[in-house]
Amino acid sequence: MVRYAVIATIIILALMIYSIIDCSRTAESQIRSLPKWAWLVIIIFVPGIGSIAWIIAGRPKGNGRGRRKRKIIPPDDNPDFLKKL
Repeated sequence: MVRYAVIATIIILALMIYSIIDCSRTAESQIRSLPKWAWLVIIIFVPGIGSIAWIIAGRPKGNGRGRRKRKIIPPDDNPDFLKKL
């Protein structure tokens, strides 16, 4: 039983550290729902629930696809290249 408590504590602590770092490095204009200082207070004083709330409701939404590879356009189809001629 003690083993599960230690594992749960380590997981919550790691999640809390991740959330604090993520929140502090995110630009104020990208944070949703609350100001940055409020999110940091919630994450620190309500460790498990605050961290999960930050991940669900506070983080900026990504497009879900990651980075797209840039398409290579042949010179004769590239309008920028053709304007330079």
